[in-house]
Amino acid sequence: MSDNTEVGVIGLGKFGFSLASALTDLGHEVVGVDFNPENVRKAQDALAQVYQADATDEKALKQIGFADLDKVIVSTGDSMEASILVVLNLQALGVEKIWVKAISEEHERVLYKLGVPFVVFPEAFVAFQLAHRLATPGIHEYFGLGNDVVTREIIVDAWVGKDLRELNLTNTYHVQVIAFRHAGEAEFHFVPQADRKMKEGDVLVLLGKTQDVMQIDKF
Repeated sequence: MSDNTEVGVIGLGKFGFSLASALTDLGHEVVGVDFNPENVRKAQDALAQVYQADATDEKALKQIGFADLDKVIVSTGDSMEASILVVLNLQALGVEKIWVKAISEEHERVLYKLGVPFVVFPEAFVAFQLAHRLATPGIHEYFGLGNDVVTREIIVDAWVGKDLRELNLTNTYHVQVIAFRHAGEAEFHFVPQADRKMKEGDVLVLLGKTQDVMQIDKF
């Protein structure tokens, strides 16, 4: 999300609202949606546009203008069914880039099977980082990243049929591919082989400085 543009956030609970506020601070115009009037009131002073609507209703999302967005985050609380229905609605509207907060491993597997490219477990991710920092002194230098070092997931399209040796990303862009995931799978594989041919829908995880990682726009 390097370009400042409109981003949709569905679900304005603790995670959704915090993420929407952070995106706003980064210069994005956020369109927020929640069925809970209290969450809507809380978000009205912080976000550019906030609507009280049922995101499981495809017509409601279309009326709000979500068909014109290509980046949407789904954070619908504890209902896996509602999350899946929202995702199906977004796909029907033609939204291309969907991030979804998962509530269980089963939820995660279903989302990947539906073709959702980005699934996150906020609590599990934070717990994982903290556990490693506590258990292994110094590990935060990697997991915390720090000093403007980030990871970025990209979905393979134009690079189909090529391998990492051909792309030469380390020398060309000063970034390193540290993991990959096959399309439709939940598990990542680490330290990919340089001669492995990439397939459409594969997800690569890049590591590098923010400026270097974000300059890669054709993949």
